Amino acid sequence: MKFHASEFFGGKTTSPNISKQVFQLALTLVLLTIIPLCLIRNPHSPLPFPDINIHGSESTEFEKKCDIFSGTWVPFAKGPYYTNATCNLIFDQQNCMKFGRPDTEFQKWRWKPDECELPLFDAVQFLELVRGKSLAFVGDSVGKNQMQSLVCLLSSVVYPEDVTLKYTSDTNFNRWFYTDYNFTLAALWSPFLVKTSDADSSGDTFKGILNGLHLDKVDEAWAAEITKFDYVIISAGQWFFRPLLFYENGQLVGCNNCQQENITDLSVYYGYRKAFRTAFRTLLNLRDYKGVTFLRTFSPAHFENGEWNKGGNCVRTRPFTREELKVNQYIREMYSTQVEEQRAAAEEGSSRGLQFRLLNTTEAMLLRPDGHPNHYGQSPHRNVTLADCVHWCLPGPIDVWNEFLLYMLKREGQIAFGRKLQEIG
Repeated sequence: MKFHASEFFGGKTTSPNISKQVFQLALTLVLLTIIPLCLIRNPHSPLPFPDINIHGSESTEFEKKCDIFSGTWVPFAKGPYYTNATCNLIFDQQNCMKFGRPDTEFQKWRWKPDECELPLFDAVQFLELVRGKSLAFVGDSVGKNQMQSLVCLLSSVVYPEDVTLKYTSDTNFNRWFYTDYNFTLAALWSPFLVKTSDADSSGDTFKGILNGLHLDKVDEAWAAEITKFDYVIISAGQWFFRPLLFYENGQLVGCNNCQQENITDLSVYYGYRKAFRTAFRTLLNLRDYKGVTFLRTFSPAHFENGEWNKGGNCVRTRPFTREELKVNQYIREMYSTQVEEQRAAAEEGSSRGLQFRLLNTTEAMLLRPDGHPNHYGQSPHRNVTLADCVHWCLPGPIDVWNEFLLYMLKREGQIAFGRKLQEIG
């Protein structure tokens, strides 16, 4: 049976344009109730910031209050979306099964939010959402780790073409193109986000210090490319724990763990905050940048039985429960620091029409000490006697990051649709 617009309004005649707008608005409100928004942080969360709203001022009263980022890992007998046999693009460094990891139970868990359901990853749906668009991961090798996960998740539908050499000879800047969807995926290597220099470039020699960070100057290698992208996932983490010199306005202002006389130790958090502040301000001030920025939060390492270079490893085969979890203070500080800077950028961006979102992966990954390669991964640049408890096996728990991402991209589509309705009105 067909219904006409007038039949929904007591039989009164309504103009076709108004009826269409009202119907679209009603449809939008229905959609907003289908996908709950991450508004309220669950009281069980081990991390700070209980009231982070990842979508800023564009939230509505119709949205369910549910935090997809706070939950637990539950058994999932179906196992992973892909294997190292079905996805041939896994880097050896994360290809744990190829290099002999004996257990597979770590692949048979799913993230279950406390107050709602996180939909399974749908490769076709993802590709349709990003049709005609582009997405860049900016950061270090853990960012590339997520990109590799996404490529494998999409491989059930289509493999991309590696077009890196069409743009650059620098293999740290990877690009993939999905021809059928006109979708570009990129990884832009920048582990500190800001400009770096050799620590002894001034003529002084600082033993054991590899880098000087110019905390008020962005790394132009990624900043010069970023206006080309519709979505940007920015992250940084473990590299900041190295001994580093900090420069501002061209002057040495301090360091982290440099153990040098007459240089103020400003701590890792000082440099970490300033680096994110500079990165976000760069995005805010780029005239041609119109993309949506996602901060992917701090990814924890799980070294036990020693430090990373002193016999530390990660041999667990099951997730932590919440009762077992102990969160180190440095993780809380790293997480809090970057989230504070993201929040400030989101507030400023809202007045400029720029969106800054929070891809809050930290809590889920704190619970997964079993998800790292340990000794079951190979890298041409790695000492194989050292365990890798920083990166994540593929397939593995990192795949949930892209389940989160898909959820958020669907939400972005709803917000964009709502804006169009407002423009019509």
